[in-house]
Amino acid sequence: MTPLGALLIRDMRISVRVGGGALIGVLFFLVVVALMPFAIGPNLLLLKRIGPAILWLAALLASLLALDRLFAADHDDGSLDLLLMGRAPLELVVATKALAHWLTTGLPLVIAAPVIGLLLNLDAADDAALVLTLLVGTPALTFIGMVGAAIAVALRRGGLLLAVLVLPLTVPVLIFGVAAAQSAFAGAAPFGTAFTILCALTLASLVVGPFAAAAALRQEIE
Repeated sequence: MTPLGALLIRDMRISVRVGGGALIGVLFFLVVVALMPFAIGPNLLLLKRIGPAILWLAALLASLLALDRLFAADHDDGSLDLLLMGRAPLELVVATKALAHWLTTGLPLVIAAPVIGLLLNLDAADDAALVLTLLVGTPALTFIGMVGAAIAVALRRGGLLLAVLVLPLTVPVLIFGVAAAQSAFAGAAPFGTAFTILCALTLASLVVGPFAAAAALRQEIE
């Protein structure tokens, strides 16, 4: 097994064992969505209209739950120093850790979205469009959050700083993810326009995120 493959499996196992992993994220996702009808009332048409915004916002908050552990645990036990001194490029190492985080937190949210969407009066076609936007957009949330996790890795109370750093950067992803889903629902605007921009944001985060996170980690260690 390659070092990056071993790192991917290790991080996925740790994510599942520590803090419940995917289960905690899905439960938080479900709780946030389930509370919305109590807050805005039992208007089914209104729930369907704002359903994409609710689900995207819940997915964003759920993805932040485990971000503070992305590098902090390795920093505390000294594993991060070994990763920095390893033969594998640090950019690939942090990208592998971000992939493990998405597989254990983001992907379960995408899988659970069609079932949770029933609480918001979404039909099968609406669910399919929403799942597609979440599948494309949630990796961007992880790779953007990875940069904030790298900056806050050596700081006390880094979880609060992480949220302050990450949330403003994820606003474009949230805007175009919701816009793409709502355009598929209402048909008032072309689905492809917002969806293409969402894909571009995800690709940009996949390229820029590992380099920015690696630079932040090197700066923190030095």
